[in-house]
Amino acid sequence: MEENKIRVAIAHGDMNGVGYEQILKTFEEPAMLELCVPIIYGSPKAAAYHRKALNLQTAYSVIAHPEEAKDNRLNLLAAFDEDVKIELGQPSAEANEAARVALKRAIQDVQQGLVDVLVTAPDCLPDFLAKEPEVLKVRQAGDMRVALVTNILAIKDVPEAITKQKVVEKARILHTCLLRDLRISNPRIAVMALNPAANEDGHWSDEEQDIIIPAIDELEQQGIQAFGPYAADSFFGAGDYTKFDAVLAMYHDQGMTPLNALATSECICLTTGLPFVWTYPETGAQFDIAGKGIADEAPMRHAIYLAVDVVRNRRQYDEPLKNPLPKLYKEKRDDSEKVRFAVPKPKDQKPAENTEE
Repeated sequence: MEENKIRVAIAHGDMNGVGYEQILKTFEEPAMLELCVPIIYGSPKAAAYHRKALNLQTAYSVIAHPEEAKDNRLNLLAAFDEDVKIELGQPSAEANEAARVALKRAIQDVQQGLVDVLVTAPDCLPDFLAKEPEVLKVRQAGDMRVALVTNILAIKDVPEAITKQKVVEKARILHTCLLRDLRISNPRIAVMALNPAANEDGHWSDEEQDIIIPAIDELEQQGIQAFGPYAADSFFGAGDYTKFDAVLAMYHDQGMTPLNALATSECICLTTGLPFVWTYPETGAQFDIAGKGIADEAPMRHAIYLAVDVVRNRRQYDEPLKNPLPKLYKEKRDDSEKVRFAVPKPKDQKPAENTEE
């Protein structure tokens, strides 16, 4: 195996959905095997079933451990021993549990450094890491990126869930993602208002005045280019989102509805704020078309592209920071005065002439 190739763990998702179809179609293309070393975390039985049902010819090798993965080959790691019944198009508790076990094994291996990145096929699982405070999902479709301050909540619960601290935290994670994961040198973030007529007649609504504007002010003091707050309808309707590198929306529908409506390509998600890279296509399990051979594999392919790009970007970003330069001066107090000791001049450099009379 080439050492510089990225090892991609692909959790198989819900085996009754389109996950295997997306994966097998993706790696029908030989160029994908030149990009990375893919390892499906799933079931040999399920893979064989889908390949036969879809009349696909994608070859793969069954392995028991990531270190056995072969280069220029699709690898399949048997992540569980259960004999799970496959019912294409039918969600089931069995398939859901199999997806959970496969994902758990993949996360374990990426955390241990046995694989480099994690990509997940569509499933119906709740987010394992949804409660982690440093985790932020950044959805991307083309050049449009959206992150959310709150996760999926009832509308009546959204205002109470939005605090100044949470807006600042999510914006900081998003800023770091744009810098480190996507290598955008000077990110510009648009922050949405909570209310649709946030600044009507020159007066801000309470949430904007008391929470969102102070959060933006604090972000500016930290050197983060955050702008707003913007009312979502006019902001997206006028195309103002094109002037920013990412949008921080207050709640799910405020960000995801325009993203899905305006996107020129399928949406993929980067889960940032983790010590490892995790991406997935936002297609859902699509039970209605499972087994029909019409699922689009492009979102899976782009999720893999994004994962490989991000892990490389992180390595490049982190490399200069591994061995920071020592301090070039120290400070010492002499009575009430602070005396600074500068870096000594080179020995062969003559001291400046004294011009004082």
